[in-house]
Amino acid sequence: MKITILTLGTRGDVQPFAVLGQALTKRGHEVTLSTGKNFESLVRSYGLGFVPVEADFQAMIHSDAGKQMKKNPLRARKEIGKVVFPMLANAFVTFYELSKRSDLVLFHVKTMAENFSDQFPGKMIMANVVPASQATREFPNPVFSAMPLPRFLNKFSYKLTEWGLAMWKKAIDDFRVKAGLPVHFIKPSLPSLYGISPQFLKKPDDYPANAHFTGFWSAPSDEALSPEILHFIQAGEAPVLITFGSMPFESRLDLPEALRSARETLGIRLLVIKGWGITSSADQNSDTDILFVDSAPYDKLIPLVRAVVHHGGIGTMAACLQAGKPFMTCPVLYPLGDQHFWGTLAFNKGVALKPLPLKKLTQDLLNDGIRELISNPEIHARALRLAEEIKKEDGIKKAIEIIENPDLREALR
Repeated sequence: MKITILTLGTRGDVQPFAVLGQALTKRGHEVTLSTGKNFESLVRSYGLGFVPVEADFQAMIHSDAGKQMKKNPLRARKEIGKVVFPMLANAFVTFYELSKRSDLVLFHVKTMAENFSDQFPGKMIMANVVPASQATREFPNPVFSAMPLPRFLNKFSYKLTEWGLAMWKKAIDDFRVKAGLPVHFIKPSLPSLYGISPQFLKKPDDYPANAHFTGFWSAPSDEALSPEILHFIQAGEAPVLITFGSMPFESRLDLPEALRSARETLGIRLLVIKGWGITSSADQNSDTDILFVDSAPYDKLIPLVRAVVHHGGIGTMAACLQAGKPFMTCPVLYPLGDQHFWGTLAFNKGVALKPLPLKKLTQDLLNDGIRELISNPEIHARALRLAEEIKKEDGIKKAIEIIENPDLREALR
């Protein structure tokens, strides 16, 4: 089949789809992934066709609109109209044209491709790694889970996503007019795939039959650990890994200095993936028991560390869960965003500490968290047990079974 994958967002919104696309390519399908132009090298590294769109969400985060969104999302509409609407308008056209030429289309909810799904409902499948678009009574909308809403409002919390998408109505209407499509249409009931482990988060009982939790979309990477990292790991006791993801962030702490202090106080070794929020400095690697690096393949690195402190992104969390490593989440996106949701779920499973937003992190809290992670044998045992259950799943294989089987796809509709 000629399969197109549409996705937008940050690396965590792109990499799982690239992994799935690579597996589909190995099955003999012709796979094209369309997303922001800044991800071209990542997508092509998985052997996929690539069609860029002018929708660089990482650049948007640094724009006035992105800064306003972080400060007050409810007042960001003006900036979104100036910056994001034109960006998405061009993306709609590209996504639509690709979809017309494809046998099957997998699309992330952020692409809003459902707004032309009425034109070819038989070949479109929603594909996501965060269950934020289909309402359930069993848990709150992950994007708004940090809000103090009572349980009986769980299903209502998904309306907040719908209201947020309502601001795009004009852009969607303009696109449909230019494409020669009627402005008024009925969205079809589409099947949906989630790259989520049902051992970690069970599919809600009130989800429709055409929704499926397949397991995490992950596979061994082709990238090897650098000689620098390997030498550091082999030089002493297994380190604690610190990583706060690929998004920019602010902290009340001087994080490099706070991490050095934690290392000295606790007598441990630390490996730090800098990302965008920990700036480099000439003397960062002067301490032989702490190593700062730009990046590393998590599937190779995390099995070699003692525990992890991270931002709570589902990709990093999946790598920790699969490796059986306990962790503490410090959500960068807070109170909005799904990082708090995943961190709370892991805490309730007993494999992680209670989430602590990065902007509330202090030196004492950092020290206490790492101390608990490395000294509590029960949390390590629970993490290993959950990892054994997750290893029995094969999210990629399950997703491909659905994608390739027309009878099964039809049954899911």
